[in-house]
Amino acid sequence: MTTSDRPGIVYLVGAGPGDPELLTVKAHRLLGSCDALVYDSLVPREVLDLVPESCERHFVGKRRGHHSVPQPSTNAVLVELSARHACVVRLKGGDPFLFGRGGEEAAHLVKHGVRVEVVPGVTAGIAAPAYAGIPVTHRRAGSSVTFVTGHEEIDKRRPSVNWRSLASASDGLVIYMGLHNLPRIADELMAGGLRPETPVAVIQQGTVAGQRCLQAPLTEIAERVRVEQFASPSIVVVGDVVNEQVTACAPQPAAVTMPIPF
Repeated sequence: MTTSDRPGIVYLVGAGPGDPELLTVKAHRLLGSCDALVYDSLVPREVLDLVPESCERHFVGKRRGHHSVPQPSTNAVLVELSARHACVVRLKGGDPFLFGRGGEEAAHLVKHGVRVEVVPGVTAGIAAPAYAGIPVTHRRAGSSVTFVTGHEEIDKRRPSVNWRSLASASDGLVIYMGLHNLPRIADELMAGGLRPETPVAVIQQGTVAGQRCLQAPLTEIAERVRVEQFASPSIVVVGDVVNEQVTACAPQPAAVTMPIPF
């Protein structure tokens, strides 16, 4: 089937970090009018409630340690739905093109003749620190920042993230999905030359009820996270920008219910 033969269009929509008020106007409009919805784990119920009752829903979330829907299956669902529905929303936490595999899904859809459009979302790597009053860049403390995923097993044969190099690559790091590997990440950053006293913040459940923020030096952060039982989803900020925290400017987390953390 060619693009012209297909009745539908798939929108890759960023759901933002959790607070429904951080949805873009376009995302809100599409959710309110879509015929089919394909959504991830980290989408709160209050956002799903914006979807019409008549909408066909498909959950394709991935959770650490649990059975996950394989990416090829998600791709196939999107192609199939596009042949039956005029408006398909693929709803992804945060931004679809930042650690959301949105690029892979977009390429697959185009390859199969499906019209696709990206609707950017507010990413948790900026929003969660902001809700804790932490700027990810600051004129005095950091003119550069690196966004990096931390879920990769550090001791695998050919890791794609070189933490030792990242220790000196930019003024600050924002780490997604890094809580499980935080002890090893901290060790690798210090082995790469980052000061043991470098300030680190961990923000759990950023922007929604249950938000917590923990600060500690790099050399202590993993143990503090363990003792205080921080859990995913959490964002980790590494660098002197953490010392520029201004809690008085931080918005109040939204009183919404996030799914069970993975």
